[in-house]
Amino acid sequence: MSHTQTVQLHVSGMSCQHCVKAVTQAVQALDPAARVAVDLPSGQVTVNSVASAEQVKAAIAEEGYEVSA
Repeated sequence: MSHTQTVQLHVSGMSCQHCVKAVTQAVQALDPAARVAVDLPSGQVTVNSVASAEQVKAAIAEEGYEVSA
């Protein structure tokens, strides 16, 4: 069984609660039990999930956001 890891990312392009929802749903599509915390002003996204950092980054990027560690 995979272990849960915490991934801290900086996501550019988020401006509203719709963005928060889109990012959260993208991550939870990979791991329905994932916990996602988004801080809009700083663009910080903290993900606690069994998905890898690369999977999380790719899922968020697919939603149209620019992701960096």
